[in-house]
Amino acid sequence: MDAPLQLALVGYGAAGRLFHAPLIEHTCGVALHTVVSSRGDDLRRQFTDVRICNTLEQALDDPRVDAVVIATPNALHAPMAAQALKAGKHVLVDKPFALDSAQARDLLKLAADRQRICTVFQNRRFDSDFLTLQALLADGLLGDVAECHVHFDRFRPQVRPRWREQDAPGSGLWYDLAPHLLDQMLVLFGLPSAITVDLDCQRGSGGVDYFHAVLHYPRMRAFLHAGSLVTAPGARYRVHGTAGSWLKHGQDVQEAQLNAGVAPGAPDWGLDPLHGEHCWVDGAGELRRRPVDTVRGDYRRIYRRFAEAIAGRGAPEVTPLQALQVMQLLDAGRLSAEQGRQVLL
Repeated sequence: MDAPLQLALVGYGAAGRLFHAPLIEHTCGVALHTVVSSRGDDLRRQFTDVRICNTLEQALDDPRVDAVVIATPNALHAPMAAQALKAGKHVLVDKPFALDSAQARDLLKLAADRQRICTVFQNRRFDSDFLTLQALLADGLLGDVAECHVHFDRFRPQVRPRWREQDAPGSGLWYDLAPHLLDQMLVLFGLPSAITVDLDCQRGSGGVDYFHAVLHYPRMRAFLHAGSLVTAPGARYRVHGTAGSWLKHGQDVQEAQLNAGVAPGAPDWGLDPLHGEHCWVDGAGELRRRPVDTVRGDYRRIYRRFAEAIAGRGAPEVTPLQALQVMQLLDAGRLSAEQGRQVLL
């Protein structure tokens, strides 16, 4: 077996602490070698077998580090990823990949020039509900899709004092949640022909806390929605096609499990207790319904694919083209909201 890929995790805020560190520690083929954080003294008490650094430069100077995971505030993603690539390290960047598509192109060119893997942590490709929808579409149970509605709603009436909720470059829900949903639509349906987006600050302060996006395809529409003042959320997914519909309530359980301290890979890891519902009209014109078991989710798969790509056994989960296309959609969506019009792609 190959030796585990030695990773340096840069940033130990919510993303680094909640998602990346536990997933790395419980994924075969990767190991947490270094954590870069300004909270070095606290982390040295928490980690006994992990090197703790105060600066990215210290991590990059260590020849034992194979790859760098960037989990810093979004505005630092591109410059830190570029710094790591120039130091000869492979890079996994938390979403969004960069602040705009120009930065993304520069990063991808640099990675190609240095012959290094540079990809994006799109963990919600491995949400249980999304994996279930992929399986339903692959089996043709919904026919040709006409509408795909995806909601990522929350009730958070107070603006919290953290960078994600401020009015600053790379902050707000359009850069926090939209990259997940846009990436999912790219996986399912490819690049749309146009996008129309509405952005708002519903709470009156902070950054963007609401978006509604319409992705225009030749024979279908995808509707992506997120709000911060939703006390009674509806279905997470509503997908309608020529052969039937699929509805799914609730969200993937992995984030809640991580919050609760459940170790990735535990017996109930990624098992969603809420089933979806498949609806169709039978030959007699009667509406039929049946529950659909939800596929087990597993965010660790993106780290496995990262290690395999570095070892030369396939591509990373998110290809360079997909990373760039998400950034193009984010750019076009922002332009659409600013100008109040549909933007062609």
